[in-house]
Amino acid sequence: MREEDVFETLRGLGFDESDTRTLAYHFLDAEQRGKTGHGFTRVEWLTTRPVDLDPGARPLRLVQEPGYERWDGNGALGYLTLAAIVDAQLADPPEHARLVVAQRCFPTGMLGYWTRKLAEGGVVAALTATSPPRLGHPDGGSKLTGTNPLAIAIPSAAGEPLVSDVSMGRVTYGEVLAGGASEDELVPFGGEQAHKAFALAVGLQLLVDSLVAEQGHGAVLLVARPEADPLPALRARAAGLRLPGDR
Repeated sequence: MREEDVFETLRGLGFDESDTRTLAYHFLDAEQRGKTGHGFTRVEWLTTRPVDLDPGARPLRLVQEPGYERWDGNGALGYLTLAAIVDAQLADPPEHARLVVAQRCFPTGMLGYWTRKLAEGGVVAALTATSPPRLGHPDGGSKLTGTNPLAIAIPSAAGEPLVSDVSMGRVTYGEVLAGGASEDELVPFGGEQAHKAFALAVGLQLLVDSLVAEQGHGAVLLVARPEADPLPALRARAAGLRLPGDR
């Protein structure tokens, strides 16, 4: 798929020019970073997904307090809900810290994409989001939890932020969609230590589920003003080694 095809397909689905750009830039960035499961494959997925799209839907901010916000996807794609949340946090950063809960927020895409934007705007960010149950217990049984990625982004005055973005699965569902993995490989990562990833997946699942007010998938974001700049020292100790999120 070419770049112009991405824009044309999204417009053809009924998204306006602003939402088309928001979605396209996410998919293009994923492709450039080699995360094809969150790239063009998702454009094709949007054209065939079994539920009806509402391209005109807009996320709603239901609660706005200095240290807390609650949002509702309101029928909008999770990508667009997170984009609105990120824009709102950058327009009005917290004095110290703020917890943001988003209900009915799916799909959310490459979480590091959203936290990177926040870190580039000067705030620390940690974001997790849930998905349909795709991971089972390491000992077997039914699917109990989503792959539930966790993305953490740390800004730095010295240059690019550090962005850590990790799914709790050995592979992501996006890799399955892209044909790079099979559904049998959707298990907690870690081999003999897979119980650790499973514990994280379950913990993140219940964290989000306990904070959203409506049934369905959601996201939880913490944003905070940094009090220090630890990244340059870490990069110095790493002596040129690639750190999470580096190209």
